[in-house]
Amino acid sequence: MIFERFQKEMDPVISDILNKSLNDKELSISEIIELVECNGINMNLLVAFANYLSQTKNKNIVTYVLNRNINFTNVCIKRCGFCAFSRDFRQEEGYFLPIKEIVRRAKEAYDLGATEVCIQAGLPPKMDGNFYIEICKSIKKVIPSIHIHAFSPEEIMYGAFLLNISIKEYLLMLKEAGLDSIPGTAAEILDQEIRNIISPGRITVNNWINTIKTAHSVGIPSTATMMYGHIESPLHIAKHFEIIKNIQKETKGFTEFVPLSFVHTEAPMYNRNLIDKIDPGPDGINVIKIHAIARIALNNFINNIQVSWVKEGPRMTQVLLEGGANDIGGTLINESISTSAGAQYGQLFKPKEIRQMIFNIQKIPAQRTSLYKIIKRYSEDDYDYSEKLDTVNPNSFGSYQELIKLDNFRFQRKDKSDYI
Repeated sequence: MIFERFQKEMDPVISDILNKSLNDKELSISEIIELVECNGINMNLLVAFANYLSQTKNKNIVTYVLNRNINFTNVCIKRCGFCAFSRDFRQEEGYFLPIKEIVRRAKEAYDLGATEVCIQAGLPPKMDGNFYIEICKSIKKVIPSIHIHAFSPEEIMYGAFLLNISIKEYLLMLKEAGLDSIPGTAAEILDQEIRNIISPGRITVNNWINTIKTAHSVGIPSTATMMYGHIESPLHIAKHFEIIKNIQKETKGFTEFVPLSFVHTEAPMYNRNLIDKIDPGPDGINVIKIHAIARIALNNFINNIQVSWVKEGPRMTQVLLEGGANDIGGTLINESISTSAGAQYGQLFKPKEIRQMIFNIQKIPAQRTSLYKIIKRYSEDDYDYSEKLDTVNPNSFGSYQELIKLDNFRFQRKDKSDYI
């Protein structure tokens, strides 16, 4: 077996946990804590074992999607301690993209080969609850075949609240309008004590779970995420994995799990010293460890572990693809949320560059749909293959820092009728 050569030097507790995972048995919270706390040769084995599980399940294939992020406003009524993206409606840097501009950006991406648009934003005051619905309708009218991956559980709750209807009713309206899947963001750490510190007033653990499960129940799949590297403990991480696992056992609605490193550089709760004993994000060892544990803890429930290349960068992404991950998300084109927090990447990862990165670790790149159907696998003969998105200048799409300075998209206090 993969770790026979290490077993004499291994902690027998870790060895037993990995054997349990190998035999398709569920890990307990206490066992996940053991994995989070392991180091040295035990961690080395952990990573090698996670890679083995990933290769067994995914046949050495690394997937990606051609997509575009459209963060249509940074104006938000919430004040989350980790968010450097949001602005109060009175601030000069608040922006808002009208539906016409959202559709233009989606069509531009589609014409360059994108199969998905990912739409998330702040929660602007006095929004019309129909606005998210109109976004979907307007995009599908122009591009019927594009996959709309949009609206976090927080946004869905906000829209339902504004229309004074149930979450289920609102999700059904969104689905009818063209929503295909939702991002499982706004999860951070699914522990209410932690959330009360880093994002007081934000969606509760119970409401996040209910919204996700309701989406799955009406046929809207989602991703699952975890933001770590701030004030959480190994217990909080283990409990988060347990919640995600239990939801998936019940609904089978998660398409992937995405560990998200806390980016501290511009985060208010870090650079303004708002929270005691806060870490400046995870170090490299913990990033590697968490991705490996995600594969081991969730392997029998969620097939795909995704690397956020925006947060980790291409080099660390390669390391994580050798340690349990099998997907790198999408080309993105205009990622704003992590970028505003200080992430060094996010403007555009061209498909050719993605494939080269994957080829360089002797894995097989494959373009996929949002729901993980393979569109095309690439061989070494395709090494120099280029497509439309490879030929564009990334600067042509603009940047977040440019967007917040544009007068033509400046946010102004709106009434409900101004949103549609």
